Amino acid sequence: MNDMRSAFEKAGFQGMQGKQNHGKPPVEQQNRPALQKRQTYQSNQSLRQEKSVELGQGYVNKAETVILEFKEQNTKSFKNLTTSKIRNILSQVTEIYNEVQNDSGETLNPGIQERIEYLKVRLVYECGREPYVIKPFVEKAGLLSLIDNIRDSRKKFIDFARYMEALVAYHRFHGGEDK
Repeated sequence: MNDMRSAFEKAGFQGMQGKQNHGKPPVEQQNRPALQKRQTYQSNQSLRQEKSVELGQGYVNKAETVILEFKEQNTKSFKNLTTSKIRNILSQVTEIYNEVQNDSGETLNPGIQERIEYLKVRLVYECGREPYVIKPFVEKAGLLSLIDNIRDSRKKFIDFARYMEALVAYHRFHGGEDK
């Protein structure tokens, strides 16, 4: 029994001390799903708590600053972030942008708003697929926060689309590769 207890302790389980669990897994194992949910929730919270980014006429400078800081702080992620990966995001934005350009109203129609919401879902999915490449980029650029701030504003969406285009351009300009 002591050998098993020490093996569990080495594996990080503390529940074997004292009395036996009568066939039940150690407490840590019983709580593992709750712990995983909590970690996932905290990870998702970090995506939502990205600093609020406001765009305007300074979106070009903001894009360059984001790319330079991302390159400096996340060197490995920057090398793995290909222009193709960012352009995939940009292509989705461009499809919506073309539709917005054809609509003359100051507010976005519900169909376009729905597509923007779906864009957010796609970004979150990509963050999950590549948590060490796309996620840090999305967080650094504040993309989810920007999408949330668009709501029904045509101008905010146009600014967002131009910002995305500037991110792609500066990524390539500052050494981003297309593998």
